[in-house]
Amino acid sequence: MEEKFYIVAEKVLSDAMKKTVQVKELLATGEENQIKEAVKRVGLSRSAYYRYRDSIFTVQDENSQELVTLSLLIIDKAGLLSQVLTKIAEYKGNILTINQDLPLAEVAHVTLTIEINQLSITIRKLLDKLKEIEGIRKARVITQTFKG
Repeated sequence: MEEKFYIVAEKVLSDAMKKTVQVKELLATGEENQIKEAVKRVGLSRSAYYRYRDSIFTVQDENSQELVTLSLLIIDKAGLLSQVLTKIAEYKGNILTINQDLPLAEVAHVTLTIEINQLSITIRKLLDKLKEIEGIRKARVITQTFKG
């Protein structure tokens, strides 16, 4: 049987369910590193946490980050990566990671992971905008995923 999901108001949730969400938030933000400490902090038993942890999510969790990893080949020129980052920010992309290899033959490979939930244009258009920057040799999507 296919699992069904429902959106319900917080007021109808049990205290254990609400506290499970609090524990998950403490762990996700790094305020607590261990389940043992997080459940103690919110006053929840570990067994209750384990019972609900895979079954309750905030709507924000379910729709949280949509991530794209881009691969770029850029010439080795001062300020060029800054232009790329500025262009992504201009369209409301949130850059999460940047990895740049050492330039070989005056070209560097750069991978960027970007949160695109608030992106004001499509990924395809963003790639086109990046390719318009002088010194960008290639720009392509490697992966697109949801992180919840």
